[in-house]
Amino acid sequence: MKKLLLILVVSITVNQVINAKVSKAEKMALIDLYESTNGTSWLKQWYLDQPVSEWYGVKVEGNHVVEINLFRNNLSGPIPESVGNLNHLRILNLAFNTLSGELPGTITQLQSLEVLKIEMNRFKGNLPDEIGNMENLLELTAFNNFFSGTIPNSIGNIAKLRVLNLSSNNFVGHIPDSIGNLTRLESLGLFENTLEGDIPRNLGQLVLLKELVLANNQLGGEIPAEFGQLASLKVLQIQNNKFNSYKNLELMDTREFLVFDYDKGDVKLDFKDVNFSKTRMADTKFEDENENE
Repeated sequence: MKKLLLILVVSITVNQVINAKVSKAEKMALIDLYESTNGTSWLKQWYLDQPVSEWYGVKVEGNHVVEINLFRNNLSGPIPESVGNLNHLRILNLAFNTLSGELPGTITQLQSLEVLKIEMNRFKGNLPDEIGNMENLLELTAFNNFFSGTIPNSIGNIAKLRVLNLSSNNFVGHIPDSIGNLTRLESLGLFENTLEGDIPRNLGQLVLLKELVLANNQLGGEIPAEFGQLASLKVLQIQNNKFNSYKNLELMDTREFLVFDYDKGDVKLDFKDVNFSKTRMADTKFEDENENE
């Protein structure tokens, strides 16, 4: 009797998993994504007559889509506005494709999103001003695109953010002071844009920061003295800018640096026992190791 009861319970559980269905709105958002990004040319396609839970790169929990990982899968075209209907999504990885157009503002409705990876595509236009509404984001990587305009000040509202990489785009204007509010940030990449003006002094508040890459911009003024507070830093690249003073670099503990690049020229600085035999140029070709096989 106990065995029959156990078999019945297992059978019910299996049937619930098999028959699990996402909402019509979520399924339609996925179909819109498939059709908008030339799904028939994807390397690994979706078979729309199968359950959503069996679609490549899609993870379903509790009848909701919680992950889409279509890394390097030959997606092309724009992301549809209906992506905002996937409001249980925690991970969206569309990196290393040829997606284009502007990032839809509706993407900022994804309040549960923790990881947004859209690097190595062809996106253009501004980042949505409301991006700061994505308060659960831990990682935002959008490097190697054609984004332009200024970096939204609201980005400083994403208090949980640990990784922010907007390198190799066409951003202009100043680095927002609000980035200094991201006290959990471990990696900040703004390499190769057209950013100008002084580095905000409150970046010195980012005491967990391990990587700071600001090279190849038009930044000026002096290096903030507050950089001396960045005790966790292992990678610092500030070369190819227009700074008029590097003197405050002497305030940094450079002994454990792995990468340390600035426009040395004739500048004479007294560093804290930096071991230049250990330092190296950081590879400016970014790669993503989170490929979904």
